[in-house]
Amino acid sequence: MYQIFKKELNSFLDSLIGYIVIGVFLFATGLFTWFFKDNILDFGFADMSLFFQISPFIFLFLIPAITMRAFSEEVKSGTIELLFTKPLSKWQIVLGKYLASCFLILTSLLPTLLYYYSVYQLGNPQGNVDSAAVFSSYLGLFFLGCVFAAIGILMSSFTDNQVTAFVLSFVTCLALFYGIGQVAQLPFMGDFGYIFNQLGLDYQYNALGKGLIDSRNIIYFLSVIFIALWGTKLKISTLK
Repeated sequence: MYQIFKKELNSFLDSLIGYIVIGVFLFATGLFTWFFKDNILDFGFADMSLFFQISPFIFLFLIPAITMRAFSEEVKSGTIELLFTKPLSKWQIVLGKYLASCFLILTSLLPTLLYYYSVYQLGNPQGNVDSAAVFSSYLGLFFLGCVFAAIGILMSSFTDNQVTAFVLSFVTCLALFYGIGQVAQLPFMGDFGYIFNQLGLDYQYNALGKGLIDSRNIIYFLSVIFIALWGTKLKISTLK
């Protein structure tokens, strides 16, 4: 599995995808957090909620761009058959590719800790920031990114076209993050709407951002990740 992980990571770096993704994420979040209208400085108090509100939507575009080539390129180039000849299980192949994507997501988040440090220093008095909420929000954002990556890898196994894989990933992630909550608010949903809303990624993500890490939220994210990766494993098994 480590060989697959290393190969994927090198692929991200050699093709500049990794640098571009990290750069775009930092540039976009930096603009929205510090420079655009209604930024942190405009609010006049130490809070990072704007960063955590905008980051999921940036991830919606960037993560499908990371994962769209995971299996689609292998199928199109014919290297998927060579991959299957290696002494690796299907799970090891899937996990190797998936963990490389998650590592890139983590790498893109680490520099943004500078935002937290800046907000901490700007607090009046210094340090007047809800650190528990910030770090639980970081955890939620990382898990959300990992879910998007799992879905992206699943979608890439269904097609040999990277653009198609990107579109499928984007639409699916958008539906799970934003669509479920919108459907839950429709009048005909009634009381069931509250329960249905909890199935959405945004509900679980926002729940983690309250400063209290609930095991139910963690289990939810891990379950979605497992289902997506399990589906990927089943799909690539049909390619052999």
